[in-house]
Amino acid sequence: MKIPSDLEIAQRIKLKPIKEIAKKIGLREKEIELYGNYKAKVKLEVLKRLKKRKKGKYVLVTAITPTPLGEGKTVTTIGLSMALNRAGKKSIVCIRQPSLGPVFGIKGGAAGGGYSQVLPMEDVNLHLTGDVHAVSIAHNLCSAFLDNSMFKGNPLDIDPDSVLWRRVVDVSDRFLRNIKIGLGSKEDGFERDSGFDIAPASELMAILALAKNLKDLRQRISRIILATNRRGEPVTSEDIKVAGAMAVLLKDALKPNLLQTTEHTPCFVHTGPFANIAHGNSSVLADLIAIRLSDFVITETGFGADCGAEKFFNIKCRVSGLKPDCAVLVCSVRALKMHSGRFKIVPGKPLPSSLLQEDLKTIEEGLPNLEKQIENIKIFGLPVVVAINRFNTDTPKELGFIMKKAKEFGADFSVVSQLWAKGSIGGIDLAKAVITAVKKKSRFKFLYPLDWPIKKKIETIATKIYGAEGVSYSEEAERKIKLYKEWGLSNLPVCMAKTHLSLSHDPKLKGRPVNFTLPVVDIRTSAGAGFLYPLCGKIRTMPGLPTHPAGEKVDIDAKGRIKGLF
Repeated sequence: MKIPSDLEIAQRIKLKPIKEIAKKIGLREKEIELYGNYKAKVKLEVLKRLKKRKKGKYVLVTAITPTPLGEGKTVTTIGLSMALNRAGKKSIVCIRQPSLGPVFGIKGGAAGGGYSQVLPMEDVNLHLTGDVHAVSIAHNLCSAFLDNSMFKGNPLDIDPDSVLWRRVVDVSDRFLRNIKIGLGSKEDGFERDSGFDIAPASELMAILALAKNLKDLRQRISRIILATNRRGEPVTSEDIKVAGAMAVLLKDALKPNLLQTTEHTPCFVHTGPFANIAHGNSSVLADLIAIRLSDFVITETGFGADCGAEKFFNIKCRVSGLKPDCAVLVCSVRALKMHSGRFKIVPGKPLPSSLLQEDLKTIEEGLPNLEKQIENIKIFGLPVVVAINRFNTDTPKELGFIMKKAKEFGADFSVVSQLWAKGSIGGIDLAKAVITAVKKKSRFKFLYPLDWPIKKKIETIATKIYGAEGVSYSEEAERKIKLYKEWGLSNLPVCMAKTHLSLSHDPKLKGRPVNFTLPVVDIRTSAGAGFLYPLCGKIRTMPGLPTHPAGEKVDIDAKGRIKGLF
């Protein structure tokens, strides 16, 4: 039987008024701000009322090292929350907001798929409540203030060659990666090199995701380092007197967005920081609210357990103070086959036919990646549930083989899920496994203390999580380590920036790479967000469009009905 497209499924479902969803989870009418009938923002004042309420269980969904196509992590996150509700547990799912770049590019949205989606699907994947645009305008206001300060006499003696703060836009546009600004007459400014990043790569997005209240937001914004003066001292957004205005532009974006799933269960969709140069997790505030309103909070991280999950544990959990009870590790037959190194997957092109045939030997060659990612979660002291996202080409032998191996690798449970094709019914076994897993004692611990030297923190992540033999540092990285110590930033956590397509720094190295040295070519600061991010190779912060962008298929009919959105 042919399953309709994600958009067709979404448009066939009759939505419930968001007031009903809010009431069902215990939110009062005065605690939400409506954005039409099916979206709402939750006021932060609710935290005061819920302060003494018992916390629910906190469950992280992560994955093995992903393929370029993704393997159903968001589907699993949303579907698991729906399945827990079906099983009689009060569950809320918390996910990130998609970027318009991938939506109109090649990857697609991030609202789930099939019968495990967040609705209204069109709104989630497009503007939603305007949070990303608020980030963009606040970010670009700062850029304008910075350039204006240099243009109007440069009272702070800013070195134009030291400017770190580029501009942002939420569109994939490779032509904006590197540009010259200030061309024209003297009244048009002065010429210098600059560029654009995509909006979710803005430090403001990372700040929005980590801020716990308006005061915290304002303080974090004030600490953003934009450039240095000619004496080599940092110049902040507070120094150029724009931090207050930036906070004003973000005051509504700080409130989490409440929506519903395909089965009318609650979902918070809030913030969308990238998981390469930032921490890749939805907002702390959404989790803090959800965990007081439910028995279970299900949240996901970007990319694999070596990327988003490590940052979730070491960065987000430090800020929120929340301790996870277990982790769900998503994998698939085809992804494990790809980790054998035998296949090349190109987004937008059909999968190789040999990838879709039963092949236990090839799976076995890719299984070391699963083994290492299980190990990575166990390092933090959590029970692990492996969820095998089933595709219609998978065979019982392949699924059974992976389940058996996952248990041998140390997973507490290993189950097959069919949440995309069947909705919550396809995730009952997974829900039961999670309900049992959270009863086990979590011995959650951070990977490192913050007072360790910068190098020791980097090397611990590289060797313990990635499996590197060691770390090499460029002269620039060595200079930055010394500089950040002088600036008093050495006690910040580190947020590693590397490829998501391998446990190593090299996307070509599949499975479980060994005998490699992790190169740190530079270390940059997100002082407002509160972390340092070492660059392990070239990290792109402005994607480009493919030959045939997904936006080519998007259209609207005379009745206002959107077409072609996945």
